[in-house]
Amino acid sequence: MSRARKFDFIALGRAAVDLYGEQIGGRLEDMTSFAKYLGGCPANISVGAARLGLKPAMLTRVGDEQMGRFVRETLAAEGVDVSHVATDPKRLTALVILGIRGGESFPHIFYRDNVADMAVAPEDFDEAFIASAKALLVTGTHFSTAAVDRASRTAMRHARAAGTKIVLDIDYRPVLWGLTGHGKGENRFIASESVSAHLQSIAADCDLIVGTEDEFHIAGGSTGTLAALRRLREISRAALVMKRGPQGCIVFDDGIPNRIEDGAVHPGFPVEVFNVLGAGDGFMAGLLRGWLGGENWERACTYANACGALVVSRHGCAPAMPSAVELDAFLARHSRQSKLHDDPALAHLHRATTGRRTWPQVCALAFDHRQQFESLAARTGSVSAHIARFKMLVADALASAAADAPGTGAIVDDSCGRDALFALSGRSLWLARPIERPNTVPLAFEGGEDPALILRAWPGEHAVKCLVAYGADDDPALRRAQEKQLLRLQRACIATGHELLLELLPPRWSDRAEAAVERALERLYSAGLVPDWWKLPPMQSAEQWKDVGSVVRHHDPHCRGILILGLDSRDEDLERAFVASASEPLVKGFAVGRSIFWAIAEEWFAKRISDADAMARMQDRYRRVRALFDDSRQSE
Repeated sequence: MSRARKFDFIALGRAAVDLYGEQIGGRLEDMTSFAKYLGGCPANISVGAARLGLKPAMLTRVGDEQMGRFVRETLAAEGVDVSHVATDPKRLTALVILGIRGGESFPHIFYRDNVADMAVAPEDFDEAFIASAKALLVTGTHFSTAAVDRASRTAMRHARAAGTKIVLDIDYRPVLWGLTGHGKGENRFIASESVSAHLQSIAADCDLIVGTEDEFHIAGGSTGTLAALRRLREISRAALVMKRGPQGCIVFDDGIPNRIEDGAVHPGFPVEVFNVLGAGDGFMAGLLRGWLGGENWERACTYANACGALVVSRHGCAPAMPSAVELDAFLARHSRQSKLHDDPALAHLHRATTGRRTWPQVCALAFDHRQQFESLAARTGSVSAHIARFKMLVADALASAAADAPGTGAIVDDSCGRDALFALSGRSLWLARPIERPNTVPLAFEGGEDPALILRAWPGEHAVKCLVAYGADDDPALRRAQEKQLLRLQRACIATGHELLLELLPPRWSDRAEAAVERALERLYSAGLVPDWWKLPPMQSAEQWKDVGSVVRHHDPHCRGILILGLDSRDEDLERAFVASASEPLVKGFAVGRSIFWAIAEEWFAKRISDADAMARMQDRYRRVRALFDDSRQSE
């Protein structure tokens, strides 16, 4: 494995959509809502490995439909190479419906009849692709039919010829071998001489074989564990790694001893189990991190066992995979924690370091203003339909300007701006929408009292923007009321998977008391607020930006970033704020609105300019503000 390769491994096989029941403890028959995740053993392992710093590639097929695009986009967003994820025009993407019944019951229904990933064929790859990886990962399911057996064995022959290691995850699902009915998808073991013989015909070419005790039983053709291991050792020199849940794992790198426990035992991390599904995939991701990295078995198995422990504490498979930062944090303090599902620090670390698109820069046009537009419409004799129409012009202008401008974003409301918001959604823009009721102190939410219910209807790509007028010197009762509402909102964002953009406007900002921002941030962090993004006033002092950045880093080193708000500032004031913030790396961009479009809006509502003129001028203004920001970074 010393030869330089483009990929750490290529994962061949299942890539599906998991629909996880959200009602814990109930039957699948009684589920009323489901969370959608990426699924499939090889896909889960690839995501887990990418989060740990490896470079995996996926070799599979997806359907030419929305779920296929979801699988491809999710893999790519996680850092998995998708150059060999083919689109199959004749077949649908595989689907699994799952539930968490409790105890040892995790019902599955596999929808895998003639699905895309079971049509992987030798023409989907060549020798050079297989040779570009240190290892090829194959799984049991992709030997269960003649077609995928042929594809998997072809890939293995290429691997052997190229010196690419071959890893087998036994991944035994009797239902996928046609050994049980559709309603028994959670069944993990049914003895089958034909399946055992099939798996044994693969084992001789493998360098590493990983499975549970039951999976070694099927691979070795015996329910006696030692007999099964010895049968595999007769036909293969592969390292055998047996997963044993909270007990850890045992490695058999050479001969098989007289007792299982005389193998190389690597203890696990006993934690409270929330969901066992995906734990084995997390284990494999951690094991590959160490094994492909040339580390010893002790270290590789420590990674593997820790990843498995983290995954069993969460809902879902692929989204539950830990990041390298999270894994290191767990290993540093695992002896003090067993109820990982309820650990807020670990939950925040997982949320902050996994499953997120990278935004090196965000240049957002904020036009979520509501009361200002209502006042303007009233002054000019317009109706609400005119507000919606103007906001569509803003959206169209921004979309045109975004064509050659990475990091373009928008903050749009869903009242009069609903059409504009939906038009900008799904276009790879950074998007946020407001939840606060305008000009309400203490903070109240628009659309209802319970933010979790509000956010359930929002697309996942929409960040939650909340403006709060908050100062460290506010009346204590008011401050507590504001904090209570913000914490409710934060819990709702965590529960629904939305990012939180907190726009902070200290009451004393009108006096340019810039220290008020720093003091307010300290107070909010002390109250338990850890928003994903901050939106802060356009401070003119580099020292103040440095102090603010230090506060944020101290309390949350994984904060997504700070955006500078406009407050209807002139270009000269914006430019000074941009320049002052240039040395603070947490400042990722701006969210400016009225400075860009308000003068144009006044003319349009007064019918002094046309739609085309308004759009052209807004494009120019947006590009002008963006150029001011870009120039401030280049000069730094």
